[in-house]
Amino acid sequence: MILTEPRWKSYIVQTNNPIFSPKQCQMVIEAGRKQPRNDAEVGVGKKGIKSGALDTNVRTSHISWIPFAEMTDMYKDIEKTMLATNGNHFGFEGMQITEMAQYTEYPVGGFYDWHNDNELNCQNEPPVRKISMTILLSPENEFEGGHLELIKEGQAVKLKQGQAVFFASFIRHRVAPVTKGVRKSLVMWFGGTPLK
Repeated sequence: MILTEPRWKSYIVQTNNPIFSPKQCQMVIEAGRKQPRNDAEVGVGKKGIKSGALDTNVRTSHISWIPFAEMTDMYKDIEKTMLATNGNHFGFEGMQITEMAQYTEYPVGGFYDWHNDNELNCQNEPPVRKISMTILLSPENEFEGGHLELIKEGQAVKLKQGQAVFFASFIRHRVAPVTKGVRKSLVMWFGGTPLK
């Protein structure tokens, strides 16, 4: 049941338990690796870089996009979890999946500097990105570093394999540099009508 008023307002919500099993995580990894792989680009940032530009001083990772038709059950499970999380915590209106899931690999040295996920000048919106989500697909012992940090340096979200964190897309965050192994994750954004 989705509540119309959130039980308590929170803009960072980590699932208590993994929402994907190790087997499901591997299926997502395989689906992501089947798609064309690209070096991750950045939008307009503090350095004035145009949207869709490569800048290895801001972001170093490899991404692919998982089509909706490829993993319909995955999308349904994530949407169900997002709607419950939104109803219980965020309380945003008109939430829905608005973009394909991004499969991301951060190799050694891979990182993504401080940024937020909604477009501040709103030229390409609505729907407005309101909730961002990251699911860790790698077992935690397969990589070192690469922590997702929210709001400030050192405020790391420690995820287990298959576990998710949902946060308001306007919150600044980064992925710290990976020092060993490869960090694999699934990232999604959910949008709706502009925030009021």
